[in-house]
Order: sequence, then C-alpha cells, then structure tokens
Amino acid sequence: MSYPANRRKNERVYVKWPVTIIMSSGTFEGETTNITNQGVGIVCDEPLHLNATYTLIIRPANHEALEVTGKVVWSDLYGIDGDNKTVGIGICFIEISEKDRLFFNDTISENLK
Repeated sequence: MSYPANRRKNERVYVKWPVTIIMSSGTFEGETTNITNQGVGIVCDEPLHLNATYTLIIRPANHEALEVTGKVVWSDLYGIDGDNKTVGIGICFIEISEKDRLFFNDTISENLK
C-alpha cells in the first residue's frame, strides 16, 4: 500500500508495538502500525467509536511502556484483513507527557535517517 507524500502533514514511521486499549468495559490488545509525533495507527480485533477518547498503553521494544490518551479520528469498520476481522484505527494524541512525546520524536528522527 502506498501513501502519497502530500497526504500526511507529519513524518510517520512504521512500527509494530503491542498496545493495550483501555475502555470502560475492559481492555483489549492491538498493535501499532505506525507512529507520528501527533498520533498512532493501530490494528485490533475490536472497532472503536469515532471521536471517542481512549487510554492506550503502548509498549515499544526495549523501552518502558507509554501511557497516552487519544481520540479516534478514523476507523476502518469493515476490517483490513481477508476475514474482515482486523480493524484499522487512527488515533490523535490529546494527552501525552513531554517525555513520551520526545520519545516519539526521537524514534521518528532515528528511523528517517
């Protein structure tokens, strides 16, 4: 899948990190597909509501877990795999510590070299 260069405002890096999504009804697991300094793309087996806010625990390789709050800005409710089970979701950060934002910025910079 290709992404036109002018489609995105922020540099993005494709990473696969485990993520736990915390909802009022419980938690479930997913995986990041990409990160920017403004948000994260994830895939999971549960659809999330558009414009809803969730807490995410992101676990990068070789780094402590990051806790962020984000708002769902897009969701592929029809699934992105052959069985229409895996859902793609875009989340924009609304609460992230300065330390965690710096980690995202550093990771992006290192992977774009």
